[in-house]
Amino acid sequence: MEIVVPDEFQYLYVQDQERPVVKIPHPILRQSCTEVARVTPKIEKLIDTMMKAMKKANGVGLAAPQMGSGLRLFVMQPLEMKPMAVINPVITEKHGEQVGEEGCLSIPGLYGDVQRALKVVVEGFDRKGRGIALELEGLPARVAQHEIDHLDGVLFIDKVDLATLHWVHPGGDPDDEEN
Repeated sequence: MEIVVPDEFQYLYVQDQERPVVKIPHPILRQSCTEVARVTPKIEKLIDTMMKAMKKANGVGLAAPQMGSGLRLFVMQPLEMKPMAVINPVITEKHGEQVGEEGCLSIPGLYGDVQRALKVVVEGFDRKGRGIALELEGLPARVAQHEIDHLDGVLFIDKVDLATLHWVHPGGDPDDEEN
């Protein structure tokens, strides 16, 4: 699906040092990522950069392609979870289903309902290279599935219920004097 960004949302699509997240239609967002062979200082620096960018953008997850890297890793911090990186993630189990609203830091301002598994088990490696298996439910499960999709070149707009797609200015209307 091709997204036409309305003029009043163009200000969200700037990419610079202050706003480093890659936005559509950048081609890296549609590529399958390659596995991380081993955790190096360069990978650790990328994870740190991703964590900072995610927090600055008020996101709950961010995948490496959203920072211009074609590596299979993502960071997340939904709800009250501590921030974490997952390298070479694989979903090994899915249970139930949930429908909820999603947005994306690479498609700012656009939101819609996406059906996902309610519970997932994600296996991979942490930032120290240790094997991990995360049992996630609800929002953390949704975030992990959304970010793993990014690693396969899939965006939430590919799975969204089209009838629910809508544009919203983050933090309210920029022309509203009260915000």
